[in-house]
This record gives sequence, structure tokens and C-alpha cells, in this order.
Amino acid sequence: MRLGLENKRKTTWAVALAVVALLAVAYEFIPFFTDSPARASSAQAAAPLASHAPARATKKLGKKQRAENLDPTLRLDLLAMSEKTQYEGTGRNIFVSQAENVVIPRPITPGAPDAPPIGYQTPQPPQAPPIPLKFYGFASRPGEPKRIFLKLGEDVFVAGEGEIVDRRYKVIRISPNSVDIQDVVNSGPPQTIPLTQG
Repeated sequence: MRLGLENKRKTTWAVALAVVALLAVAYEFIPFFTDSPARASSAQAAAPLASHAPARATKKLGKKQRAENLDPTLRLDLLAMSEKTQYEGTGRNIFVSQAENVVIPRPITPGAPDAPPIGYQTPQPPQAPPIPLKFYGFASRPGEPKRIFLKLGEDVFVAGEGEIVDRRYKVIRISPNSVDIQDVVNSGPPQTIPLTQG
């Protein structure tokens, strides 16, 4: 009669897995049998609603109830201390969204003439760099939408309204003498490029 012990490697693995499974089952069920009756009765007295829960749950619930103070009496001494607290702020009105204007006096330098104060000037937005495209002709036929020739260095592009040239410049409007192009990378305003000869 064969018992399947011919392959020693498979038999060794099967025995090792059986031992691990036995240890896992023992780890789960040993706490049910090792709790003393006195500890179990105190946990049940602390948590009467959890009497049907496993022993682990009653242990955790008992510790939590001991840690919290469930005294419902009113502490008048703490209430009186909180009533005596006065707010001492920095003088700023917390209900106003803007701070008051602070006037900083100018330092007086001896012998220097009084120069007029320089007022605050709003900074101008930076100008977009000029678009390097050259508009030098039309490529449209009768009955088709307008198309133009644009040159950038040695490259020549043919584009219509709404198309993007060189993955950066969008043709906004084509007129007989000029074209409006916008740089979509810099998001600047459209620039007008005149028709050039040759």
C-alpha cells in the first residue's frame, strides 16, 4: 500500500503547511479558553450590553470605559474660570477684511531738497515678444476658405483661420492686407502681421 511518501519534498511542504495552519487556529481560539472567570465577570459587569460578544471585544470595551471619565456632575470651578477670561487682542478689527492704510514717514536727510513723493504706479503687463512669422501670400482658390502662406526661417506653412502653425501660433483672422495671429504659449493678445512683398 502506497501512502504518497515517495516524493519527500511534497511531503515536507505538506507537513510544514499543516503546522502553520494548526498554529493559526490555536492563536485564534486559545484566548477563549485562557481568560480567567474573575476577569470575564468583571468585563461583563463593565459592559452589560456586550455580554454576548467574544472575550476580546469585552476586554477592549472594559479598558475604554475605565479610561474615560463618565462623571455627569457639573464642575462649577471650571465654569467660573472660563467666565473670567478676557479677550486681549492686538487691536485689529477682525470684522474688517482689509487692513488700515499705514503711513510710513519719509526719512529726512540733511541738505537734500524735498523731492515730490513718488505715488504708486500699477505695473504694466509685460509685452509679448513679437511673432517671428512673415505673411507673404494667399493660397486659396475660389469657393474655398481663405488660406495663407507664412514663413518662419526656412520653413513655409499654409494655414487657414483657426489653425495652429508650428504648434504655437494660432491664426485668428485673415484680411486682405494683414493677418492676426496669437501666440498660444505666451497667451498674449493677437498681433497683426502685414502682408510683405517677395
